Amino acid sequence: MTPALRAGDRLLVSYRRVAREGDVVVARFPDGTLAVKRAAERRTTRDGSPAWWLLSDNPAEGVDSRHRGPVAATDVIAVTVARVWPRPRRL
Repeated sequence: MTPALRAGDRLLVSYRRVAREGDVVVARFPDGTLAVKRAAERRTTRDGSPAWWLLSDNPAEGVDSRHRGPVAATDVIAVTVARVWPRPRRL
């Protein structure tokens, strides 16, 4: 898959939207790192709470759920709406 975003892109995000499969989201990994990843599918954590399997659009680079496991739904903090710079477009 071709990456939808590049380093330096500015994003418009919504903190109120509920993530759906295929959305590009802002999430916090367990170590505190903020990341922009694609929500691939719903999963559960080891304790059974709701979670998301997050993947990079470019699997050759970056860290995602293949390396860190599912991310708790409460740690998916925003859903991207559009890229506003350098060339505005909906994601």
